[in-house]
Amino acid sequence: MTTLDATHDLGTRDLTALARQLRVDSVRAADAAGSGHPTSSMSAADLMAVLLARHLRYDFDRPEHPGNDRFILSKGHASPLLYAAFKAAGAISDTELLTFRRHGSRLEGHPTPRLPWVEVATGSLGQGLPVAVGEALAGKRLDHTDYRVWALCGDSELSEGSIWEAAEQAGYEHLDNLVAILDVNRLGQRGPTRHGHDLDAYATRFEAFGWRAVETDGHDVTAVDRAYREALAVRGQPAVIVARTLKGKGVASVENREGMHGKPLPDAAAAIEELGGSHAVHVSVRPPPPVRSLHVARAGRLELPRYERADGAAVDRVATRDAYGEALTALGRARGDVVVLDGEVGDSTRAEFFAKEHPERYFECYIAEQQLVADAVGFAARGWVPYAATFAAFLTRAHDFVRMAAVSGSDINLAGSHAGASIGQDGPSQMGLEDLALFRAVHGATVLYPCDANQTARLVAESADRPGICYLRTTRGATPVIYGPDETFPVGGSKVLRAGDGDRLTLVAAGITVFEALAAAEALAAEGIAARVIDLYSVKPVDRPTLREAAEQTGCLLTVEDHRAEGGLGDAVAEPFADGRPMPRLARLAVREMPGSGTPEEQLREAGIDAASIAAAARLLVEHAVVV
Repeated sequence: MTTLDATHDLGTRDLTALARQLRVDSVRAADAAGSGHPTSSMSAADLMAVLLARHLRYDFDRPEHPGNDRFILSKGHASPLLYAAFKAAGAISDTELLTFRRHGSRLEGHPTPRLPWVEVATGSLGQGLPVAVGEALAGKRLDHTDYRVWALCGDSELSEGSIWEAAEQAGYEHLDNLVAILDVNRLGQRGPTRHGHDLDAYATRFEAFGWRAVETDGHDVTAVDRAYREALAVRGQPAVIVARTLKGKGVASVENREGMHGKPLPDAAAAIEELGGSHAVHVSVRPPPPVRSLHVARAGRLELPRYERADGAAVDRVATRDAYGEALTALGRARGDVVVLDGEVGDSTRAEFFAKEHPERYFECYIAEQQLVADAVGFAARGWVPYAATFAAFLTRAHDFVRMAAVSGSDINLAGSHAGASIGQDGPSQMGLEDLALFRAVHGATVLYPCDANQTARLVAESADRPGICYLRTTRGATPVIYGPDETFPVGGSKVLRAGDGDRLTLVAAGITVFEALAAAEALAAEGIAARVIDLYSVKPVDRPTLREAAEQTGCLLTVEDHRAEGGLGDAVAEPFADGRPMPRLARLAVREMPGSGTPEEQLREAGIDAASIAAAARLLVEHAVVV
């Protein structure tokens, strides 16, 4: 075995030998799997070799070390290269390398945190650099440590708008602890990329966003090393290395040839021989520097805002978005690990309340929702507890980032304000009507929809330590305070607000429609129709026992939601009966038409989810057993 010690000056021959071995192992791994992206790995082998052997500072035995550099493979399909580098660093064995893409292997087709040296999942192109920006921002403004963040990007993904959201934020924030490495190999999946080998086209774009661009020959290890050194010397701005490379470098039958993307080499044995054969090259990577300072989450007593009610009747009306901002601010006093991000609507989401009291832990992401979520993922990877907010409607733009955050196992909290048609005159472009469906479909996500201020405050606090993605939906307008400040709201629970032995149906609501359901139940009671009312504030996970009991005792359920009929509250209520249990009579009221402008009251009436509409549907359901 040849061992290269990164703490000593390695020569060109050593670096070339390492790059050659990274190519060989990329070919071997893909050949063993019968699939993969070896040619995309081969183009970046020299870039990886020089980084690994000369510039990366990382303790593979302690991936949690706070001083470690962070490395994100934004071009996640080049995973054979990453795994070959892990093998060279002694983190995995050759035997494990050859389990690439097998069922049960840690070496998945695209990297995931199943490996301890992978902090975030990549593979959906255009996401690695945005998350790297989040990690660099955490290092700069929160951790105050000297770790660097490296992101290896492919040229095809530079067509993604998310890349340029990230580029602008990094430039604006002067992230000189961030280095992006562009593997400009000219070829995408189906053919040439938009700009081919025009390095200036990429360099000028990054420079326009305030980056220092360094162009280099990506296959000249001496030039690559010089480019890295130049990038690391930059102060006050991020750096990007724009490297000209060839896809499939080193094997004539595939080098710079179209049609070779995403498949093993035709003759792996011949390719390995052409590359010089397989050799055991081990790199002793530089250790991280001593940590200058660490963030310490101060522990304090959590004193949430209290919204009082008297004699069992509501005495105040408070918007749940206001309660969100006030609860966040209180949480920030008790916990120093809580950080808040917003998409330039903090005055509406009420995240600005936190900003005024804790400005050092508040991050303005502007109108860039993909970067908003990416920053949250980056912060979470560094051990912070992020809360990110924007209008519920606009979080749909970041859906793929949310999806990939779930793949990463990220613990992030997202809040969508101005939900539903009840926002009023702003019209349908501002109405979050699909958000519950979006987040319910995300693996492992928690979806919460509070109706009053005390409930909101409690759920904000509850979500701080909840694993995975937690989504909280808030309402624009003020709503009555119906719960006491000391009431608890466990995730997965619900509240039965009205019930009796003679209930003939159950009204299931959440958020703004809870009050409409209560008003409808009151009207029905005057007609001799007893209706149970459930506040299903936990939309996912749903309170199965309470719903099943209501179905058994009342015979029919009527759901009402300020959301589209597909994927929201109605579908959540149907889930407890999908295991073969008897399905109750189930009717669903939801926003089925395209709303226009109007007052909140007009919107609820037009959508058929106001108290009068609920009462009318309930009469039909009880009297005629009509299933909607």
